[in-house]
Amino acid sequence: MMETNIVAEPTKVESGEPRPQRGPGRGRRSRPEPEPIIDAQSGQELTEKVVFINRSAKVVKGGRRFNFSALVVVGDKSGRVGVGLGKAGEVADAIRKGGEMARSQMVSVSLREGTLPHEVYSQYCGAKVLLRPASPGTGIIAGKSVRAVLELAGVKDVLTKSLGSKNAANVVKASLDALLSLRLREDIYLGRGLEIKKAAAPKAAETASSPTTVSPDAAPTA
Repeated sequence: MMETNIVAEPTKVESGEPRPQRGPGRGRRSRPEPEPIIDAQSGQELTEKVVFINRSAKVVKGGRRFNFSALVVVGDKSGRVGVGLGKAGEVADAIRKGGEMARSQMVSVSLREGTLPHEVYSQYCGAKVLLRPASPGTGIIAGKSVRAVLELAGVKDVLTKSLGSKNAANVVKASLDALLSLRLREDIYLGRGLEIKKAAAPKAAETASSPTTVSPDAAPTA
């Protein structure tokens, strides 16, 4: 005869108290916030945005070797912006190289009251970009690539349209070329040696007209 041993399962007692952590490293790790980058020329804080990350593979004897390229836009949102393309074997290194390249190639663009001074059309390779000024409160009406360049340059109200290729690198460079071709009226007049004539304020209409005297001998007209 075979004997079977029956062991009773221990009952679990639930308590309202939370369970203590098992170890010092069980909680969520808080990531340190990145230190702000200050522009040496303008003294303002720079903002960095990654537009596109591309991965390429090379077939070698042992397998495939991957490389990454990152398209990064950097700007101070006050009229200075730069674009850089970094390449490396790791994504983090590619972003770091792209940011360094963009900061070293920052340029100044001409803006007027948060929008563009005039309409502009630019083309770079197959990418074609059309930018139009907009009234306050419109916002940035643009796609991802064009929005990154305009937003970091400091544009707040603009209407845009991409008419050609959707390649991110070409669209970003076309947008930057469009911003560089903007010119203020003051700069155009200065280059031509002209002075800007301020429009005179319209004179107020004379409300009180001079009274007319009528002689008593004058006969009434029919």
